[in-house]
Amino acid sequence: MPIKVPDNLPAKTALENEGVLLITEGAAVRQDVRPLEIALLNLMPDKIKTETQVSRLLGATPLQIELTLITTSSYAPKNASTEHMLSFYKPWEAVRGRKFDGLIVTGAPIETLPFQDVIYWRELTQIFDWSQTHVQETYNICWGAQAALQHFHGVPKHELPKKMFGVYRHHVRGGRDGLLRGFSDDIAVPVSRHTEVRHEDLPTNADLDVLLESDEAGLCLIRDKARRHTYMFNHLEYDTEVLAHEYHRDVAAGAPIDLPANYFPDDDPSREPVNRWRAHGSLLISNWINDLYQSTSFELADIPERRRLVR
Repeated sequence: MPIKVPDNLPAKTALENEGVLLITEGAAVRQDVRPLEIALLNLMPDKIKTETQVSRLLGATPLQIELTLITTSSYAPKNASTEHMLSFYKPWEAVRGRKFDGLIVTGAPIETLPFQDVIYWRELTQIFDWSQTHVQETYNICWGAQAALQHFHGVPKHELPKKMFGVYRHHVRGGRDGLLRGFSDDIAVPVSRHTEVRHEDLPTNADLDVLLESDEAGLCLIRDKARRHTYMFNHLEYDTEVLAHEYHRDVAAGAPIDLPANYFPDDDPSREPVNRWRAHGSLLISNWINDLYQSTSFELADIPERRRLVR
């Protein structure tokens, strides 16, 4: 089944050109199925790029999915046009009464800022708490994953001496977990961050399962079954060229930046990089959607108002 996105969403044209299956509102209504309702809390400055990356992965799954784009009510993004936000996004306050099968929380380029200094931190913690009663499964990416882990478990983030930047080999640690169904023993994962979460800071009694980890880049993927949250600190959703764009942008700005590791052929930034992670990115989200489909209620209203939390 395809993904349903707003008709005029800029990502729609790019996805259609790639052959991603999309569905119109009229066709979706005619199908006698309940689509999975997925909300995307997009905290990235380049809204369109992130919408495209996430929609591409969701569109590769075998179920009909309806995507709702949401933004914070307490902070108006500066890098997205007001027209785009008004046309395609709903503030969280407008949807907090609804229930969703899934929620995806993106990262944000504010890694080195203390959590409590983030303008929308209080609202974000409310959204995390809301997810416990109104969302079946939540998938957090990069800074969003660090923020959720801090909120639920008090796990700190640590600033790195220099940016962890490149494509790193990661080992599968939780082979029996459904999220890793069909995974190779080790995989290539794009990494682009200035901070990290450390294994030794994870609480031992919180039932946090480490699923992917790198000898060089550290923790990658953790599952929190009690809260139905997944924490992905890196970027299997990235397009092939994203790290190249980041590198050339920083070079042009005179910012200190190393070549992304294991990315450009022969470490030559004039050559086109090769994508070695696309299949596992699609597989991970497909597995997440499959597990979500198996566990969610037929009626959204039946998603429990209260969940037993492990403190």
